[in-house]
Amino acid sequence: MTDAPPRTEPRGRPAATAPTTGKLPRPVILLGISLGYFMVLLDLTVLSVAEPDLAASLHASTTGLQWATTAYTVFFAALLLSAGAVADRYGAHRVFRTGTAAFGVVSLACAAAPGLGTLIAARALLGVAAAAVVPASMALVARLYPDPAERTRAVAAWAAISGAAVATGPIAGGLLVELAGWRAIFVVNAPLALAVLLLVTGRTVACPRGDRRIDWRAQGAACLALALPTDAVIAAGSSSWAHAVLSGALTLPAVALFAWLERRSDAPVLGGGLLRSRGVRAGLAVGAAVNFTLAGDLFVLPLLLRHTHALGPIATGLAFLPLTIPFVANPPLTGRIVARRGPRTPILTGTALLTAGGAALAVAAGQDAPYPVLAGGLLLTGFGISFALPALVAAIAAAAPPGTAGSAGGILNAVRQTGATLGVAAMGALAGADPTPGGAAAALALSAVACAAAGVLFARRHDGQAA
Repeated sequence: MTDAPPRTEPRGRPAATAPTTGKLPRPVILLGISLGYFMVLLDLTVLSVAEPDLAASLHASTTGLQWATTAYTVFFAALLLSAGAVADRYGAHRVFRTGTAAFGVVSLACAAAPGLGTLIAARALLGVAAAAVVPASMALVARLYPDPAERTRAVAAWAAISGAAVATGPIAGGLLVELAGWRAIFVVNAPLALAVLLLVTGRTVACPRGDRRIDWRAQGAACLALALPTDAVIAAGSSSWAHAVLSGALTLPAVALFAWLERRSDAPVLGGGLLRSRGVRAGLAVGAAVNFTLAGDLFVLPLLLRHTHALGPIATGLAFLPLTIPFVANPPLTGRIVARRGPRTPILTGTALLTAGGAALAVAAGQDAPYPVLAGGLLLTGFGISFALPALVAAIAAAAPPGTAGSAGGILNAVRQTGATLGVAAMGALAGADPTPGGAAAALALSAVACAAAGVLFARRHDGQAA
């Protein structure tokens, strides 16, 4: 990567040198930042294997389980834009620590939930806390490693550690449920949050307060414009048609309100010129397609494995290892490629592998192939994701104008989480609750089409520099 490093200080102030790290070395601080992101991602995957136990304990219907799962992602995605701006304004380290502490406390509230309604509400609050952690963590990495080459290696390590959450989530969830029931998957977040706070403390990653104004009306309208269509898609996926129509009908006025406020604002939500680059917009499309595939696969494939291979929770988690191991092993290689050649090559390689992986999984599902054939498609998909995502993070971090690193992280992650929600809704609808080989094949083929389209768009619009 050859672009200048992003800076988190506000415009008009001198560029920051490497931050003071106090007694803790930078790799230890980076570990703490990465564990914060690990904790957030773990909560995206760990609940799926706990659903049967949760349903029996709280007498939950299928729709109730869907909302217990998606309440987290809806609020997570909707608030990421605002959280990025807040990180830029008040200091990424303050927002990161506050979000981490809240995540640990609210996780205990989830574990203690006496009924499904309480759990859904607590999961929504957990999504709010997660939205504070993620863009702030990206800004902290940029602050901690201002040198471009060092930063790309740090982003690769951050992605590898946080990506381990995807690898361990299904397995850890199965083990915890077997040992102590569904409440244990939330209790485990409390010690994780405490460890993060101990590692990222004091003046070690202190970020200056920015002078960027926040237009709270535009920020609120942006959340509404993202939350309503997300809500409509989820409701349609659970056949709650009246709910879906209402949320869908409210989407257009919400988007219109956001556009009107954005034009009049002297502190626009999408300011800083980040979205003016065609390459950046194409990169965001790739991010949406990658998470569309990952979340859709994690929803459809456990149903398929249970239906065709009669696998239990722990066996299903182990079956995902070909998909998830590359999340840990491959990001350092991706970081070296980005440092030497820029993000274009790994992003295009990743989308090509994702397309091939989706096609292979679709063929394997359609022919009711044995697990080793399915594992080949999972391996291609895992390597595709682990090539594309670290490169996208590094590219958009480098492209962020001064003082907007947090907002850049918010935009990227909001797009990714929106893609994840669409993936669960669209691929889940095609596969069905009790997937046939044909339905599962159609769902998995859809992910291949999405990744192929995003890859072509990126190749055509990328201008040869970092996105």
